[in-house]
Amino acid sequence: MGIGATAGVAAVGGIALSANASSDSKSSSSSGSLVFDPDACTKLTKTVTDTAGTEHTVVYHFWKAITYVAKPVDATYQSLIVSAPVEIDGKAVDASNAPILLANSVGGYLPASVSTATEVGGGGSAMGGGAAPSGAPTGSTGGTASGSAAPSAAASAPGANGNTNATGGATSSNQLLALAAGYVVIEPGARGRTLKNSSGEYYGTAPAAIVDLKAAVRYIRANKGRIPGNVERIVSAGTSAGGALSSLLGASGDSPAYDPYLKALGAADASDAIFATGAWCPITDLEHADGAYEWNWGANDLSIGKQVNQTVSKALQAQFAEYQAGLKLRGLGGFGPLNARNLDEYMVRQYLEPLATTYLAALSDTARATYLKANTFITWSGGRATFTWSDFLTHVGARKKDAPAFDAFDLSAGENNEFGTGTTSARHFTAYGAKNDSTGLSGKRVAGDIPEKLDLMNPMYHLVEKVNPNRSKHWWIRLGTKDSDTALTVAANLAARLDNLGDDVNHLYYWDEGHGANTDPGDFITWIAQVTGHRAKHT
Repeated sequence: MGIGATAGVAAVGGIALSANASSDSKSSSSSGSLVFDPDACTKLTKTVTDTAGTEHTVVYHFWKAITYVAKPVDATYQSLIVSAPVEIDGKAVDASNAPILLANSVGGYLPASVSTATEVGGGGSAMGGGAAPSGAPTGSTGGTASGSAAPSAAASAPGANGNTNATGGATSSNQLLALAAGYVVIEPGARGRTLKNSSGEYYGTAPAAIVDLKAAVRYIRANKGRIPGNVERIVSAGTSAGGALSSLLGASGDSPAYDPYLKALGAADASDAIFATGAWCPITDLEHADGAYEWNWGANDLSIGKQVNQTVSKALQAQFAEYQAGLKLRGLGGFGPLNARNLDEYMVRQYLEPLATTYLAALSDTARATYLKANTFITWSGGRATFTWSDFLTHVGARKKDAPAFDAFDLSAGENNEFGTGTTSARHFTAYGAKNDSTGLSGKRVAGDIPEKLDLMNPMYHLVEKVNPNRSKHWWIRLGTKDSDTALTVAANLAARLDNLGDDVNHLYYWDEGHGANTDPGDFITWIAQVTGHRAKHT
């Protein structure tokens, strides 16, 4: 779907899974309280292998699922787990002022739960369908939490057409590496689009997931001095839909637009602004995503060897051109104004050719020669790779999604389900999708509540239309060059706007990688230390 994808790329360096609980465990604090209990933890030991292949023994305190709102709709999802290192390789560590990595495991805008987690990295996406989880509203249906989202389960969830897959755990290595670096790791659960109660009403559709993550941040900040870590140095991380939510969390800090939703949940009276944002392959800017997708991948065949409907594709491309012009963005690296006519040149010059050059330069002479022989579209001269946008698209090959990629005419995309309401499982969220509806259910127009929900779910709204001064000012954005779950321009536009606003932006693509890739996790952990000014404190 536009929402997620299947296989994520494993991080460089293996992660050992040995974890041993000590005998000095205590019960977690009650879910009815918003006061964090520092003593309600278990001491665990975990072996973490870093990206250089070195093993580290980490002793840490672990707090099992804690409900982060006073009036939860579903505590199974509206809870978080906390992990704080106390000893690394035999040396005592004081994490009281360490950065906090807030790592969500949302994939596909589906539910994510940590309710049964027993160790760091225990968060997982829950797929739609199946029995109601413990603690859910009476008669609700959802799915059991698991470490990764299985494609077979995704296929049975509402809004599961051929465009739809989901992943939330592709960057799970970040949690382990962060813990081994001395950071506090907090993993929040969140409601998702497939949850419904005994009356058949959906209670996890937009804007539930972002409201939940904001409530989690408020809980953390309200417990300053009790919860481990520096609450002024929260760094969010997420992949796919989780990457979109991480971006949104960073862009929308303390926006009053969410206050009614947070108040209804009994969220803590505290800020929900975060310090820095990490986003991998964010599936975002949904109301413009169909046009961006066709501008990017419109000429590419589907995997069955056929082109999508070119009338639809070209209509959406025209819409994107108008949108892109209206953004009035300037490209990074002094490129100048960006528009639909020069965006291909910008992508090649600013990102793709430098990435290919770095990739090829790192290969041995033999491996480089082999790669270039297999990829003759690249000209390698003077230690630099050059090629055209058209040849790059041919290199990527089949596009993943049909047209429209996100607001499907038959309401079958996951994003249609994300904007469901009441007992209606899926709705159109673009005028073009509604106008061309093939179900006979939409009335050919977008429902009146959709525009507000789109604003609540789009980081660009908080960066362009209502520029938020309380946004995070440090951004780490990553995407694979072969990721056709969304347009490559979505991340590029996000990065350009943030750069134009004067924020610190670290944005790269991963050459020849697909959806969910995270090939430089060690660099992300180092970046966190750099932007937060953190130095590990041993006691």
